Amino acid sequence: ENALFLTAGVDVQGDRVELEIVGWGRGRTSWSIDYRVIYGDPEKDSFFESYLTPLLDETWTHPSGVEMKLSRIAIDSGHATTAVYMWARNKGSRVMVVKGDARTPGIIGQPTPVEVSHRGRKLRGGVHLWLVNTSLLKEELYRLLNLNVPDFEAGEDYPLGFCHFPVSPAHGMEYFQQLSAEQLVTVVRKGYKRREWQKVRDRNEALDCRVYARAAACAYGLDRWSEE
Repeated sequence: ENALFLTAGVDVQGDRVELEIVGWGRGRTSWSIDYRVIYGDPEKDSFFESYLTPLLDETWTHPSGVEMKLSRIAIDSGHATTAVYMWARNKGSRVMVVKGDARTPGIIGQPTPVEVSHRGRKLRGGVHLWLVNTSLLKEELYRLLNLNVPDFEAGEDYPLGFCHFPVSPAHGMEYFQQLSAEQLVTVVRKGYKRREWQKVRDRNEALDCRVYARAAACAYGLDRWSEE
């Protein structure tokens, strides 16, 4: 009942898309509402229209009785880029095309047009690309995942930012292994030390989906709203 709005993060792979629907509340507290894997060929024109467009009209019933729609959907453009652009075009502000870039200042950068005319002018209804600092968001997520479960007998409550997960078939061991599939390590590049994220296992789609859902929440306004 403390989830105030919903976002979705979509990770596109060669033979499927994976997506997580997340509810957000005060202090970046989150609730994983659903996790879905949809198999098919994302390069086909009908794939996104058939499987992702219905998400825009889907609703989830809040405990208050309010029917909630997704406020934002963030979809990765790393695979099937052209198909992603074609689907996102003319979908309005609820759909944002994203690309990870650890050099981005802050959580997300300003959206920039990626569809322009031969004269360099923005196309009306063209797609804009949002750069997402995935490194920063992974650090934030892992810090929040490490928050302690409260001692309810001692009168404690969940700390702000706590990550809640349901008991469901979609949230099995594989999901949590994917969510924790990377670690921050120090490497030496051209004689200089730097920190970067590296996989500890091959599959990490759940982590990417959560990061994109968080970026969508930021774009919607989560990080700039006052308590009021």
